[in-house]
Amino acid sequence: MAKVHPDGWRALSAQGAAERELQTLAVLAQGLADDYTVYHGVHWTRIEHGGHTLVGEVDFAIVGPSGRLLLIEQKSGFLAETDEGLVKRHAHRQQRVAVGMARSAEALRARLRQFCRGEETFVDALLYCPDYTVKDPGSAGIDPSRIVDATNKNRLLPIIRALLPDDGEVLPAKAAVHRFLGDILQLVPEVNAMVGEADALYTRLSGGLAHWARRIECEPFRLRVTGTAGSGKTQLALEVYRDAVREGRRPLFVCYNRPLADHVARIAPSGGEVVTYHQLGDRVARTLAQRPDFTQAGAFAQLEAVLDAYTPDEAARFDTLIVDEGQDFVDTWAHNLLRFLRADGRAWWLEDPMQNLYARPAVALAGWVGIRSDVNYRTPKEIVDTLNRLLPLPHAMEAGSPIPGYDVDIVGYTDSDDLITKTVNAVTRCIGLGFKRSHIAVVTYRGRESSKLAALDRLGPYPLRAPTGRYDLFGNQTVTDGDVLIDSVHRFKGQAAPCVVLTEIDFETLDERAVRRIFVGATRATMKLTLVAAQDAAALLTSRL
Repeated sequence: MAKVHPDGWRALSAQGAAERELQTLAVLAQGLADDYTVYHGVHWTRIEHGGHTLVGEVDFAIVGPSGRLLLIEQKSGFLAETDEGLVKRHAHRQQRVAVGMARSAEALRARLRQFCRGEETFVDALLYCPDYTVKDPGSAGIDPSRIVDATNKNRLLPIIRALLPDDGEVLPAKAAVHRFLGDILQLVPEVNAMVGEADALYTRLSGGLAHWARRIECEPFRLRVTGTAGSGKTQLALEVYRDAVREGRRPLFVCYNRPLADHVARIAPSGGEVVTYHQLGDRVARTLAQRPDFTQAGAFAQLEAVLDAYTPDEAARFDTLIVDEGQDFVDTWAHNLLRFLRADGRAWWLEDPMQNLYARPAVALAGWVGIRSDVNYRTPKEIVDTLNRLLPLPHAMEAGSPIPGYDVDIVGYTDSDDLITKTVNAVTRCIGLGFKRSHIAVVTYRGRESSKLAALDRLGPYPLRAPTGRYDLFGNQTVTDGDVLIDSVHRFKGQAAPCVVLTEIDFETLDERAVRRIFVGATRATMKLTLVAAQDAAALLTSRL
């Protein structure tokens, strides 16, 4: 079976042309041997002279055993044969297939040559139109031997094997080709809501932070990245972390929320440290023989005091400092973390002021270079558009997700019993749409202490997996057994789930505090979002649509 990137594609559902692509992906994955690698949905960007940017997409990029690369453009449905060649007609435009394929292939060839620094590469292209028979291949504008249509679609796999034979000489640039497709074209891990799952979902960040922010240079390197939810801040942090390890530098990744730190630690390579700020304090305290007792109140304040007083020696310092969730930090924490950075080290500060749920003032980072991104690649356009209308955001989000989503449901409840009923109904509806229980996160707008749902061990027929609020002797949060995750909006920040039921929403006015809580909870959804709100709050929200 061929390797497929991005992972997690089997869990996706789609309609129309996207569904046909997933069917083809299944054929490629099953029919090609494990020394073939299929990259699906590869986006590319090229800057032209004069400042114009060309953006396109290659449906499949297959790397064969020798490192040769085959680009496959799939055109599902009906095509038209015109004097200008084969044409795909859309609602308001028509696309010349041969021109699009040539442009994509040439753009990738140019970038690949540059990336491989002169090493020999091989790039071929193939048109796959499984629903249409090309009547006059000679006038299609494409080499007839590079067209697989409805008449010979059963020969797709043999044709791929012939173009990418398994007995050819391995190109020296083979490893570089894989790095190019996985790095430059932004197939980077998305931080999944299901913390602890072995397989991370992958997100295509076309022109996103993980691509262009890592190309910025300044001296000393101090970069403050302000990005909206889903813009790729954590993906950028992971790539910066990997860059440091690959280059023999020692990175330190620090965030605020423990679930995010735990997940990043699982997928980050060895060679650095991944911690929350308080975990860092815990590790320092233990080196000083100050064993913290997490069963006692004030344990975390004691850890902060340890870091306030600690000056790391050279052996304890790092070459790269990456702070994620910077909006949750304070000035003294930033000062303490920078003491862990070597004199010539590089520092990254990633934040989103809209996710500042603790009303903390922005950390002062004098002299740092700043950049901003308002593109949300995690949340579907349907949800992004709704949130832009629903909430008075200081900066409107731009939708960058390639995955189709569902309409947002807003449901009102009258009392505690109705709250439970409406939340159960929302979970049931998600299951009815085809999602598994493990794909669903019930996120409460309230904190754990004031939540009516957090104390429950099940919602109707659904056993809940919930944090207990207690920690073991090693500072690990203990959780209950269950099928459906439930958590507070504060803890779930930094995570994501295919289906989010944001519940217990209750406010008198849609003030800054309410907007931020709704924003944080809602932007965790990667496909489906339901808002369960008190009757008056639901009416106010609905009136804004």
